[in-house]
Amino acid sequence: MVTEKPAPSPAANRTRDQIATHPSRTLKTLMLVTDVGFVLYWVITALHVLPAESLFKDYENDLVAAWNWSFLPLDLLVSGTGLTALALARRGVPAWRPLTIVSLTLTSVSGLQAISYWTIRADVSLSWWLPNLFLLLYPLVPIAALVRGLTAAGTGSPPTAAGGRTR
Repeated sequence: MVTEKPAPSPAANRTRDQIATHPSRTLKTLMLVTDVGFVLYWVITALHVLPAESLFKDYENDLVAAWNWSFLPLDLLVSGTGLTALALARRGVPAWRPLTIVSLTLTSVSGLQAISYWTIRADVSLSWWLPNLFLLLYPLVPIAALVRGLTAAGTGSPPTAAGGRTR
């Protein structure tokens, strides 16, 4: 005797569709804070707003300052892709997913690069390590979930209301 599984309820399909078509409120908040935070950091840095005691070790060294400024393009790319992904998600444009993966990957890379540098220098300062560990680690779970969602059925398409895949 063959038993069929009961069809998922319409509420279950809506929830699955919501997950497939919109980032979570938590992810949106984390991305927005990070993306706006990067822009603010670079404006504050360019305007020399932070007092010297708030800067990381050897900041006045030209090589260290150059190392810090080398993050500008990466961080602005993080912000640009992240804010664009959030705008696309708000409009329901499916391209938000791959763009979010790019943004989160770049965010993690930015944190990894800073932590790697301070590890090599054996320089531990929680005021700089904690934000960069956050940048390194917070994107990992959402990246995995987004990639899993894109590849679940072997297509890059989100599920339809009926549970199938679009092309």
